[in-house]
Order: sequence, then structure tokens, then C-alpha cells
Amino acid sequence: MPVTVVRFNLVEPGATPASLRTRYQAALQMAAYADEHGITTVQTEEHHGVANNWLPSPFAFAGAVFGATERIAVTVSAIIGPLHDPLRLAEEIAVLDLLSGGRLVTVAGIGYRPEEYAQFDVEWKRRGKLQDELLETLLKAWTGEEFTYRGRTVRVTPRPCTDPHPLLLVGGSSRAAARRAARLGLPFFPSAHLPELEAYYKERLVEYGTEGWTMMPAAETPLLHIAEDPDRAWQTYGSCFLHEARTYASWQSGDIRSAVKSGATSVAELRAEGVYRILTPQECVAQGLDNLVLHPLAGGMPVEEGWRSLRLFAEEVLPALTD
Repeated sequence: MPVTVVRFNLVEPGATPASLRTRYQAALQMAAYADEHGITTVQTEEHHGVANNWLPSPFAFAGAVFGATERIAVTVSAIIGPLHDPLRLAEEIAVLDLLSGGRLVTVAGIGYRPEEYAQFDVEWKRRGKLQDELLETLLKAWTGEEFTYRGRTVRVTPRPCTDPHPLLLVGGSSRAAARRAARLGLPFFPSAHLPELEAYYKERLVEYGTEGWTMMPAAETPLLHIAEDPDRAWQTYGSCFLHEARTYASWQSGDIRSAVKSGATSVAELRAEGVYRILTPQECVAQGLDNLVLHPLAGGMPVEEGWRSLRLFAEEVLPALTD
């Protein structure tokens, strides 16, 4: 059975507070529906100050999802680690771990948008050192014991329920990220299918005498939308996918590697490229993917169309995958 994911970043260009409220409530209802139908994971992420309202508070959203569900995991992929206060983040994740019974997965990256660092008055050039401090602090904080933090003795309570600590992965596409994960004995989450970086991470595990594992995207990890008539859906809603793809691409320099990076400049190019795919239920099953990532509200997708996609996925794709 493939891993099944429903992704939400709550993007809506030109939104009003009322329309965003509707979108957020729909996302929670969709998460509950996904939970009831056996979908594995809700995936969300973090970006700040984006004109199209990209979600800035993934842990608040995760908490709401946990309150609406019983089984489904929430993966925050990824937080921008250096923008977070380490002690406060340790508390937030501990509380979410307790509330959810261990269903939170956090991937910590360092981001790639200097303007986000500027917004929070965090020095871009110190992001590596800040990430090291964050990860080291989280691991110490979750023991529940006193430790030294920035020259003072502190203790973080409550302790999370997951042993030895909530699932925390180091994300990135650089050797520095792989080294950081290996040094701390944390799992590594490459941002794309990068076997050579996985090999480098494994070498560093041996060097540091630590243990870890890799959660790497498959060679193909398209963002999916399910429709009975893909041609019509591309014609009607292709602009939503293109908006998100162009926004995301505009943030990434040439050395950033991502499983969902697109170079398309038109809907036709986007469709041919295959990063975003609109498929019938039968076509989706035939893809033979190990990870199916449904993106029902992509780029400001109308809520009603998002529901159609999710229902087709849950009611026609999932049963066929279990046959």
C-alpha cells in the first residue's frame, strides 16, 4: 500500500479574511475526511509574508488537525528552523506530541528566502549556527532535565510522550544538512531524490559513530489532483497550479533542489512537465507511485473542486490500491 498524503499550504491569491476562513475550515474538514478514509498523512509547511497568503503557522494548523482527527499523522515539511525560538519550539512540539499521541513529524530546514529572515530580524549569514543551536536545544529540552542554554540553566516542561523524543528530521539538499543530521544522530530528509547525498549522510554516520536513516522523496513525487475530465480541469483550474509553481520557483536559486520544482511558464508547459498531474482515478492507480501526494486546494483552487478531487481519491483510488 503506497503512502498517501494530503498537502495543505492554504494559498489563496487575492483572498479576503472571509474567504480564508472558509478555506481553513475546509482544510480541517478535509483532514477529518482523509482520516476517516485511511489516508496516511497531512503535510503542511511554513512561509512568511507571502502575498498569496501561504501558511505561516504550521503548528497552529497541526493542532487544529489533531483536534479534528484520530489517526492521521501531520508532517510539517519543513519549518524554517532559525526563525524559531528554540525553547518555545520545544514546548510547542512537546504539547502537540502529547495532544496527538505522537502523530507529529517535524522536518527542520533552514529555508532559502533571505526576506523571511529579514522580516524576523534574524541574520541570514548565521542560519547554519542557529540551526545547530535549535536542534541541539530541542534534543536537550525534551529530556525534561535541566541544561545550560545561552549561559543560563533552564528546564522545559512538559516532556513529550514519544520516546525518546518526537520525530524530528533534518531537511535540506546540501552536504551541510546531511552532516548536521549525522552528527546529531537524526534522520535525514533530502528535499529531492538525491541518492548521492544519502550515501554521503551514511558515510558521516559512520564517521560520527551515530545512527540514523533517510526519508527521501521518490524519483517521481508529483502533486496530484483527481478529476473525471482532466482536460477540462486543466483548462479551468490550470492557472491555480501555475500560480503556485511560479511562486515557488521564484524563491529558488539554481542550486536549490526540490522534488516539486517547476520550470514551467505556461499551463501547457506545466502539464507537459509532470510536476503537477491531473488524473482520472484509473490513471492515478496506473501511475504505480510509492507516494501519492494529493494537493486538493493548490494555488487557490476553489474549495468545491478540492472536495471533488479528495472524494474521488478516497472513494475510487484508495480502494483500487488495496485490491
